[in-house]
Amino acid sequence: MNSTLKRPAIFTWHIHGSYLYYLAQGDFDIYIPVNKAKSEGYVGRGETFPFGDNVHEVYAEEVRTLSFDCILFQTNQNYLIDQYEILSPEQRKLPRIYLEHDPPRQHPTNTRHVVADPDVLVVHVTHFNRLMWDNATRTEVIEHGVTVAPAVYSGHLNKGIVVINNLPLRGRICGWDIFQEVSKHIPLDLVGMGTESVGLGEVLHPQLPEFISQYRFFFNPIRYTSLGLAVCEAMSLGIPVVGLATTEMVAVIKNGINGYIHTDISVLIECMQRLLQDPEHARQIGLNGQQTAKERFDIRRFTEDWTRVFHKVLQQHYSSQMIEI
Repeated sequence: MNSTLKRPAIFTWHIHGSYLYYLAQGDFDIYIPVNKAKSEGYVGRGETFPFGDNVHEVYAEEVRTLSFDCILFQTNQNYLIDQYEILSPEQRKLPRIYLEHDPPRQHPTNTRHVVADPDVLVVHVTHFNRLMWDNATRTEVIEHGVTVAPAVYSGHLNKGIVVINNLPLRGRICGWDIFQEVSKHIPLDLVGMGTESVGLGEVLHPQLPEFISQYRFFFNPIRYTSLGLAVCEAMSLGIPVVGLATTEMVAVIKNGINGYIHTDISVLIECMQRLLQDPEHARQIGLNGQQTAKERFDIRRFTEDWTRVFHKVLQQHYSSQMIEI
């Protein structure tokens, strides 16, 4: 097969809906499994995201009968268990990529990545992630890309917005304690799945841009994770972002220019107070952040990066097969 002449058919699991939605903006077909239990990774298209016609649901029991060009893993479960349960032996020999969404959890610097097979490419979503993982095989970084929503920042609500699913259950790593402390000093609303008892509950992705664009600023209390897509989306809308000076945030936010970051929560509270008191300052910070988003998180760059990587692994795979023959 000449991979450069074919629209790639990618098999993966529905793990992170927002990421899958943006990935599906590329010129390739994506196949995702669904089962009756709708277990993790097997929910199919779902109803949350407006996926296009290039995202195809396939029954889990039929996956091994279909033809794909590349397998895209996104979790240890996918890599260690799922592939052996639903993929055929021939499919498991296809070009393979492991998309790593998160930094290491077990130990921040000494955790060996699960992928040790030199034939599997590991793609990290931030340079911070690649830096922190002990990678045993070849890696690439593809930074986030987001579409620019039609909503326009107004900031007329004199409070901040936090967008995190299941924040109370995710605890300190996602900053549940920080959210609670800041809320004592600054008016904050929380949206996301599983936040009904402490916030406003879920706002569906298509409605989220217009909803959050009314708030004066976006607050990201997460201590240790990848650069959140919600941060990229807020910046693309021109909403000023306030967050912790950790992980990839320090390589995106220039303090006091296109957002505010710090490791001292009291300093962040002071920054929020200034944004609440000075709407014009908030608007300028947001505009600078919007320009950063245009330069850094362009959806065309993102999909072109993925197209390049897919074709690269296909070419390498079939070139090695020709050499073996």
